[in-house]
Amino acid sequence: MIHIEGVTATYEDVTAVDDVSVDIDDGQFVLIVGANGSGKTTFVRHLNALLEPDSGTVEVDGVDVTDDPIAARANIGMVFQQPRDQFVAATIGADVAFGPENLGFDRDEVDRRVESALEAVNLDGRENDRIDELSGGEQARVAIAGALAMEPSYLVLDEPFTGLDQPARESVLAQLDALTADGTGILVVTHDLRDLHSRADRLLGMHDGRIVVDGPPRDVADELPGIDVRVVERLNSRVS
Repeated sequence: MIHIEGVTATYEDVTAVDDVSVDIDDGQFVLIVGANGSGKTTFVRHLNALLEPDSGTVEVDGVDVTDDPIAARANIGMVFQQPRDQFVAATIGADVAFGPENLGFDRDEVDRRVESALEAVNLDGRENDRIDELSGGEQARVAIAGALAMEPSYLVLDEPFTGLDQPARESVLAQLDALTADGTGILVVTHDLRDLHSRADRLLGMHDGRIVVDGPPRDVADELPGIDVRVVERLNSRVS
C-alpha cells in the first residue's frame, strides 16, 4: 500500500500540492486527472522520493520513502511524460539494464530482468537497437521496460500518450492491460480519459493542489467538468 499523509509541496510562493492525504491499495488501476497546473505531476513525484515534501509523509508498505529512496524507486517505477528525458544509454538493452545494475544485482540477474522487461513490451531481441532511431511509440515502450526491469509493485506513468499515434497508443494500452492482469498497481497521470476510464478502478481528480474527486470513474463522471477534465462521450454508460 502507498500511504500519503498531509503532503504539501511549494515552489517559491506557489503551493503545488496542498495537504494531500490518500491511500492507494496494491494492484489498483488509478487515474490521476486534472487541468494543467493542478499538481498532478508534482504529487506523483513524491511517491518515490524524486521530490521531498515540505511537510507530510509518503510510505510504501510502511516505510517512509525519504528514509529509503532506493527501495521506494524499486517499488514504484516512474515513466515520465517525455520518455527521452529518462534515457541514460544509447541502446535499448543498456538503458533497460541501468536500474538493476545500480541496485547491485549480478549479471545473470540483470540479464534476466532485461530479457523479461523487453519481452513484456514486445521488444525482445532488440537490445542492440539505438534508442534515437526508434519511433515515439517504441521509445515509450523502452521507458516502460526500464521501469519494469526494477520489478516494481506500482508503475506510475505521467501523460504516457503525449505525441503517440493510435497504433502506438494501443500498444502502450496493451502493456498496461498485461501488467494489471499480473497484479501490478498502475497510476496514470492524464488530462484525457480516452481509452482509460473503462480500465480504471479509481479516479483521483486534482484541482489547485488538492484531491477534490475520488471514486470509481463511473460514479464521479459528473464532477469532472468542474475541474476542466475532458469527459468522454457517454462515459457513464461505457464504464463497467
